[in-house]
This record gives sequence, C-alpha cells and structure tokens, in this order.
Amino acid sequence: MDINMIDLMDLEDLDMLDTTRRPDRHRHRVNPFELSDEDFRYKYRFSKRFGEKIVGILREDLVHDPRGCPLSPEIQVVCALRNWARHEIQDDTADLHGVSQPVVSRTCKKVAEILSRKSREFIKMPTTLNEQQETIRKFRSIANFPTVIGAIDCTHIRVKKVNADGGQLYINRKGFSSINVQVVCDADLKIMDIVTRWRGSVHDSRIFRECRLKQRFEAGAFSGILLGDSGYPCTPYLFTPLLNPTTPQEERYNRSHIRTRNTVERCFGLWKQRFRCLLRGMFGDIETAKKTIVACAVLHNMAIDMREDVFSGERDSIEQYSSEPIVQRYIAPSIRGNIRRRQFIETHFQDNTHL
Repeated sequence: MDINMIDLMDLEDLDMLDTTRRPDRHRHRVNPFELSDEDFRYKYRFSKRFGEKIVGILREDLVHDPRGCPLSPEIQVVCALRNWARHEIQDDTADLHGVSQPVVSRTCKKVAEILSRKSREFIKMPTTLNEQQETIRKFRSIANFPTVIGAIDCTHIRVKKVNADGGQLYINRKGFSSINVQVVCDADLKIMDIVTRWRGSVHDSRIFRECRLKQRFEAGAFSGILLGDSGYPCTPYLFTPLLNPTTPQEERYNRSHIRTRNTVERCFGLWKQRFRCLLRGMFGDIETAKKTIVACAVLHNMAIDMREDVFSGERDSIEQYSSEPIVQRYIAPSIRGNIRRRQFIETHFQDNTHL
C-alpha cells in the first residue's frame, strides 16, 4: 500500500477521534443539601443549616441564567464555601460538583463580590449607647479592663507574587507578598471593622491613621477606647502597653491590657481556622482577593452568631500554616495619649482586682 495512502488513513482516523462527541461529565450534579448533616459538614466544614442560611441571604443575587447549563444558588454557595474553607485546588471542587475549573473560579468571585457588598449588614461597630455598653461589659469580664470597645490589630494575608508595576510594595517584612488587613473585633471574636486595601509593606500605624474608623473616634462617635499593641501610637482613644512598666499599677495595667487585647489574636486564629484560604494564601487577582477576605469576615461573623463549631476533622494547628508575627517597630505615644493613659492607670489600676 502506498505510504501516502497510509498517512491519509491515519489522518482520517484522527479526525474521527477529534469529532466524536464526548459525554459531558459536567452535567452530573446532585443537590448537596440532600446529603446528611454529617456528610455535608465533612465536605464543606460547616453545618448544613449554615449553608442554607447563606443560600437564603444570597439567593436573589445568585439567580442563574436559564440558558446553557446554569448553576443553582445552592451549588454556587457550596462551591465557594468548600474552596475557601478547605482551600483545595479548584479542579477538585469542580470535579466534586460536576462543573469546570473556570466555572468554580467565576463562581467564587461572584459570591465574594455579593458578600462584600452586603458586608455592612454584618460587619459594624456598636452604635447605640446600649450596644456600646454591652460591648464594654463583655471586654471588662475578661481581665477587668474598663471602657474597651474593641481590640485592633493587623494580619498579613499571603497573595501570589504580584508582577505588575509596584508589585514589590506587596512584599512585607517577612519577605512574602501580602495584603495587610486591619481588623477590630469584640469580646465574642466578631469582626466589627475591617480594612483590606493596603499592601503588605505598609505599617499598621499608617493603616489606622488613614482609616475612617480613626476619624469616627476623633469625632466622638464611641464612648469607649481601642486596645492595640506597640505598633500603634498611644492616643486618647487607642491605648497601647507601656514599654517599661515601673510601678505595680503599671504592671497591672500591662497584664490586663495584654489579656484583653489578646481577643484580636484569637479572632485571627479562629477566622483562619475556619477559612484555610486565609492561612495558605490567595491565588486570584488582588481585587478578588480583597473581596474574598471581606466575604470570609462576613461568614465568620455569621458563624459566631449561629454558634458554628470549628470543624474538628482537621486538627492541624494554626501555627503550621502561619508565619511568626511580624515585629512592628515601637511607636512613641502622643503627648495627649500619654497623659490620658497615665490618668487612666491612676484611676483604674490602683488595686489588684484586675487579675
């Protein structure tokens, strides 16, 4: 047989292979809410009741296009929940739910955008006098530190290497690219304020200096104070620990301050334990990463309100995935802040009832 004829037959065979219609594996989908409670929790690290609550909140915004092969609101929510909570590769999430990886990527982006738009409903400082007094009461129950309305700190969320102009500004003091996220939490570990727009090289004190919350404190919107670490300047409304306590009163102040401010560290730990994407890093574009961080903060607050237990199927510790704390340079207190803190210590820390 002519060798050219053999080549022609081979090409025809290849054409038949290429044009044969393959079964669409992405069409096989099941409703995840038909799973048992135990199976749902194993797959998504949250209870089925929690998933249903999210679907109820987002359903109107997740109404799908009836053309093609649409995703139901239920599938969209669980794809995002599994991807953020387990931080598995998107191909695995896609295979589990009968969709493609690009669909999972677009779905997570869409759910993050919607949740971030709704964030003011779930992330807010106490505004009424009763709300502020209740917040202060809960903080005081920790170590008898009075008039605290929030604990503030920043945490670095790793992002993929940024190659665009200015990408080096995302590199923090530990040498990896990150977003420096400012959080204020309450005594229940709920996030009351969050700022996600700053690159990793920016110092905590600058983030607070330029945030809207600082303006609200200066305008007298709150009856209490914030507690921060020595990376912030001490002001009349943000107290930091004393660098070198010399009297029993100052030592009591520092001990009480540390125990009370520790709530924000515990908040970070719980938040990142629930959403492993915050521990291991974001791999999408920067704007989507910022919205995803806010979305995870919304879901964290909802989980606290609904008394969701942290998933116990993965016992590995937070420290396994997080870097050592980035040491902030000491910021000297302002004159007014120093005077206000001194008066506060003399008024509230004379006796030994705080510990």
